[in-house]
Parts: sequence; structure tokens; C-alpha cells
Amino acid sequence: MNRTFKWIAGILVVLVLALGIAIISGLQLGERKRLRVVDVPLAPLAYATDAPALERGRYLFQSRGCVDCHGVDGGGREFVNDGKGTHIAGPNITPGGVVARYQPADWDRTIRHGVKPDGRPVQVMPSEDYNRFTNADLASLVAHVRSLAPRQGGVAVVELPLPARVLYGLGAIPDAAERIDHKLPPSAPVASGVTVAHGAYVANMCIGCHGEKLSGGKIATGPPDWPAAANITPGEGSAMPRYKDADAFMAMFRSGKRADGSSIAVMPFESFSKMNDVDIRAVYAFLQTVPARPAGQH
Repeated sequence: MNRTFKWIAGILVVLVLALGIAIISGLQLGERKRLRVVDVPLAPLAYATDAPALERGRYLFQSRGCVDCHGVDGGGREFVNDGKGTHIAGPNITPGGVVARYQPADWDRTIRHGVKPDGRPVQVMPSEDYNRFTNADLASLVAHVRSLAPRQGGVAVVELPLPARVLYGLGAIPDAAERIDHKLPPSAPVASGVTVAHGAYVANMCIGCHGEKLSGGKIATGPPDWPAAANITPGEGSAMPRYKDADAFMAMFRSGKRADGSSIAVMPFESFSKMNDVDIRAVYAFLQTVPARPAGQH
């Protein structure tokens, strides 16, 4: 009996030591990873100031998730504070905030590549959703942000619980700069319309949560307690059969509710509800053409 007890106690001691080593290693690796310098190729960005560009930029800012993290006025916004150690706030990105000294290359580096002007990775911003912006759309979005009224304050906050910091260091939770193929050139312009080509371009905004293949699963960059993203391919476990046509799909974007009336968690409907009919219908058309994959298969 004593021998068995000692054997069990010995195993527990080994497990506790192994866990402690894993935690310490994860924290150290995470800090090293957070401070790494990421070298990315940059596309020239010409500042735009014309009225059509400003209007297009305002639309992109309102409909592609920017307001959910930075606020309607760009002055910064707390968007996660769960009382369990996760506290995240987007910074002030008006001309009075963190972007005040941005050069043209810095906008490309940050928005499309998830890398700060100093070369270090942005911790939370879903740049994988914006990496495929055309040069014209990037210039338009930047034009709108630069036109915002300057505001003070609104610093970035990224506070994560111990498990998330360890998992980040061990590679289980990636940052956007890890998920992006930085060698891809900007997307070529696509004419706006209810077409598969335009839908494919707009649907790039879905990658951050639903994955590159759009099959859903655990949201790689989200808190551990977030629900899995839906499979939006036609494959096994797909959410798409709930939406019999583009009208039903659009109603979901407008309301934040499934066809059965239940609410959808996590998706930034404050922004998505501002998407125009053409963009939503084009995304629906594109999703009918993507290869079928089982839920969560990337």
C-alpha cells in the first residue's frame, strides 16, 4: 500500500513539475514571440483624398469590423472584458492617436500584414481578413481614417489570462502575422456586382474566424471560451442549409440571428449589418461554389 502511494505521489510530482516547466517555457517563448521582428514586403500606398475614395473608405470602415474595435469615431474602444482575465481594447486610430506618425508604408504593414511600424506583430488585429485588400480599397480606408477628427487617449489594451499566454508561446494561439502569406501580392481589382468573383473578394473578411478554407472550427485567435466558427462550405456540418436563398442570408447579416431566430455569438454584426446588398449577395453566391469540407477541416 505504501509503495503504491509513493508511486502515485511520484507520478503527481513529475506531472506538476512538467506542467510548471511547460508554463514557464510558454511564457518565455510568448514574450520572445511577441517581441520578434517580422520583415514583410510592402506595396506602395498612394494617399487618396478624393470624394469617392473617402466615401468608399467610410463604407469599409463601417462594414468590415473596424468600428467594433476602434469605435465609430476611431477613438478606441474596449471590446472584450470578460472578468476572467481577458481584457482587450482597440487603440485610438484618429490623427491624434497611435497612427499620428504613420508613413504610407506603415498603413500597409499594419493593416495588410499585422505588423507594427517597429516590425513587431500586432497582437489582436485580424489582418488576415484585410491582407487581400486591393490597393484602391486600402488607400480608401486609410483616407477615411486620416480624415477622422483627432481625439486623445484610447490606448491599446491586450491583457490575456495565463493559459492563453502560455498557449500563444507554445504556438497553439497564433497572431495574424503568423497566419498571413506575406508573399501574396494585393488582390487585383474586381468589379462590384452580385458575382462569384466579387463575392470571393468580399469573403476574405471571413478568414480570421472561419479559416482559410472557410470550414470553421475553433477560432484560432479568439479567447478559449469562444464558440467554434460555423462551417460555411457546403460540406458536412455546414451552416449554409439554414439559409435557403440570398434573402435569408442577408436577413442574418442584418439581424445577427439565424433563420430560426437564435442569436449568433462573436460575429461583429455592428459592422456586418452595414454591408450593402450587393456585397452580401455576392458572398452568398461565392459560398455556393467553394469546395465542400467537413466542419473544422482546414
